[in-house]
This record gives sequence, structure tokens and C-alpha cells, in this order.
Amino acid sequence: MITKDIIEFLKSYTIAIEESNAAVFAGAGLSKPAGFVNWKELLRDIAEEISLNIDKESDLIAVAQYHVNESGGNRGKINQTLVDEFTKDAEFTENHKILSRLPINTYWTTNYDTLIEGALKSEGKRIDTKITTENLAITRSNSDAKIYKMHGDISLPHDAVLTKDDYENYNSKRQLFTTALQGDLVSKTMLFIGFSFDDPNLEYILSRIRILLEQNKRTHYCFMKKVQREDFNEETEFHYAEIKQKLKVNDLKRYSIKVLLVNEYPDITTILKELEQQYKRRNVFISGSASNYGSWGEKRCLEFASNLSKAIIKNGNNIVTGFGLGVGSCVISGALEEIYKTRSQRVEERLISRPFPQNTTGQIPLNELWTTHRNNMIQNVGISVFIFGNKIDISTGNVTQASGMIEEFKISLSCGAVPIPIGATGFTAKEIWETVMREFDCYVPIPSLKPLFSLLGDETKSDEALIKTVIEIIKKLANRNK
Repeated sequence: MITKDIIEFLKSYTIAIEESNAAVFAGAGLSKPAGFVNWKELLRDIAEEISLNIDKESDLIAVAQYHVNESGGNRGKINQTLVDEFTKDAEFTENHKILSRLPINTYWTTNYDTLIEGALKSEGKRIDTKITTENLAITRSNSDAKIYKMHGDISLPHDAVLTKDDYENYNSKRQLFTTALQGDLVSKTMLFIGFSFDDPNLEYILSRIRILLEQNKRTHYCFMKKVQREDFNEETEFHYAEIKQKLKVNDLKRYSIKVLLVNEYPDITTILKELEQQYKRRNVFISGSASNYGSWGEKRCLEFASNLSKAIIKNGNNIVTGFGLGVGSCVISGALEEIYKTRSQRVEERLISRPFPQNTTGQIPLNELWTTHRNNMIQNVGISVFIFGNKIDISTGNVTQASGMIEEFKISLSCGAVPIPIGATGFTAKEIWETVMREFDCYVPIPSLKPLFSLLGDETKSDEALIKTVIEIIKKLANRNK
């Protein structure tokens, strides 16, 4: 299922997300699994009222216009149908959830529903929704994402773009939307999802882009379900659909849109999940604490923590850390030293340090507050590195397991992060390394990495060799072998 084209998309679109140049164009297919109707089902009753069979019609915009014509120019029935169909209770799909978790700040849609808005709000994001041309002149401050409702919204059914009149008058009434979309197609990498490419407005805008930019076009991507034999009664129908799809795929190349063919629609969810993981793997969580430095000694332990964080930053990854006991300061100083080597890097983008509170006078017990804090830190990372891990038991004075590291290991797994325990550092990190090695395939998505993980438990390896191995693993996990 993961074809060469999809691998290329994952790499390219991940970079676009990292550079804040990613955008989504959502069609009706994104909302359909949530329980909303597609165009044919939306207009089925409308067509029957004027004695048409919707299954025999291909120009659905014309069907809507015919109904308005036969109603004396009154589109009240269509407006009511929109309200009835798109105000039903519906929960956003897994695809909505994945996209809303990613830091994508631009959404375009021809859908009337509010599923995209709901999914983004559920992630605590502030949205700036553009429904009318008047909305385009006003910007909501501190918004995390803009949603352009290209064909209107269910809150204004009378203004929804649906009939031939609406399409023909689009540029006179919604010219600013055309201009804004044109700009995003030029400057952003667009992912088309749930979209059939039958929209006349989009066809027009894409053609204008092609003419204006000639060969200097940005590559965009779209998902398309591959034609399947079981979807057709006759072999001849299947072959005809295959030919037509091939022609459509080739035609979209004129607009610099690369089609990603999938066998089934659930494959899109699988690809989006992998996209999320690849994006998250640029963020590395370092879990480490040391009250006792064991055979390493304090100097070597602190230098290792510093050099490890330097190497991770130098590799292009970001670091998230909780300022662990003993080694936390060196993790931060190492990262800062590498970041400050170039003025082009912003500390707040490359290093996230969230110390744990040591006391509380609030109503939430300290241990519960720590758990919430850990979950918040780890939820957006794709890799967790574990080093050392011990503390002194106050009651006995003995060196004991770092229970916080164990919890961070479990949270990492629940968030889909790949654990990289450096067993050679000993203590809890060694215990986690032994756990991972016993059932490697359960913890690491690439079985071929097992020999590299095995090296991380070798106490005879130099610090440089251990760090080099960690970086090699991170690169392979991120599909970056540069």
C-alpha cells in the first residue's frame, strides 16, 4: 500500500508542515463517513420533485438549477434540504482528528458542514472561519487555523453555492475567495482529500494558475480511490472506468497535482497516521534523571547528556524535556549551545523545557499534576530517549528506580512515540532497554533496527559511539538518511 509516490508525499508534506506551508482542501468525501450525504443523496428528493432520476444525472449543479427554475426562482426547498441534512448530529472522523492534531494552519473546503471547525476546536485551537467575502477583511487575532468555506456554510443556507446561477455569478460575488485560493495554491502545498475535482470553480482557478505560472508550479497532492473490479457489474464498465481514471490522473498533472491512488478509503487514514508520526518524530523527548552516577561518574554522565542533546539538535530535531534531576541542566545547556551557533534558529522552536513543580498548594495532588504534565509534554513527540534514571529513596537513603521515567515510558507508548532507551547508561534506562529488546517488534516499527538498538546496551561502547547510534536510529525512523 505504501507506494513510491506515497513515500515521496510523506516526506514532502512533512517538510511543508514543518515550514508552515501545508494546506488542506476538503471535499464532501471527508465528511461522508461521519454520516453526511454526498451531492447525489443531497439532491435525490429535489430531483424526484421535477421527475428526474438522480442516478442518471451527472451534472448535479444543473439539477439544482432546474428545481429553482421550476419553483419560479424560489430556492427555499433547497435551502431547507441543506439545513435538514447538515444540522444532523455527527462526530468527526479519524481523518478529521489526525488533521486537526497537525499544525496545519490553512483549510479550504467546499463543504457546508462544521466538522473541520469542530475537530480543530476539540484540540483547543482558535479558528478564523471565512464564510463571506466580508469575513476576509477581518482577521481573528492569535488564531491557529483559517478555514475558508469556499461554497458557504450551513449557517447561511441561502448563500450556499449550489445552483448554476451561484456558479456563474461566483466571481462577481466571491472574487476574493478565488484570489485567496489562488495565492495559497502558489505559496502552499495543498492536500486534496475527499474531493472529486468536478468543481467548476476549482477547475477555473487551477487553469489560471497553470497559465500564469507556466512551469513554475508548486506540487500538490490528492487522494483518489483506485478503480476496483468489484464496484462494477460488467467487465467492460470496469475497463472504461480504469481508462477514464488514468486519463484524469494524467490530466491533473497539468495543474501539478500528483494523485495518490489507494485501494480502499481506510488506506487514507493509515497514510495520515503515518504522516502524523513522521511529523512528530522531528520532536524528541529526553527522559533522564540521576541522583547517583554509578560507574559512569558525574563528569562523564553530565557530558554525555550535554553531547547527546547537541547531536539531536544538530540532526535537525527539536528537544522536549522535563528538566530531569541531575542531568536536566546539561540536556538544556547542550541544546542551547548548538542552537546559538546559528542566529537563524529560534530557541522556543527547537527546545521546549518544562520543569516539574516541586510543591503545590492547589487542590490537585502533586503526583496527579506530574502525570498531567508528562502527558502534555509527550503527546506531540514521536521519539523518546531514556538515559540513566534513578533517585534516592528519602526514607531509606537507597538508590531506587526512577518511577517517573517508567511513567514517561508508558505515556510515550500510548502516544505512539518510539522509545530509544540507552541501556548502557544503566539504572531504569537499562531496564527499559531490556523490556524493548525482549519484544522488539511490539515497540519499534522497523524490525531491521534491532541490531542498532542492541548496541545501545553495550557498556563497552564509547559515548561517541552510543550517541552516533542514537542519531542513526532517529534518522531511519524519520526516513531521513542524509
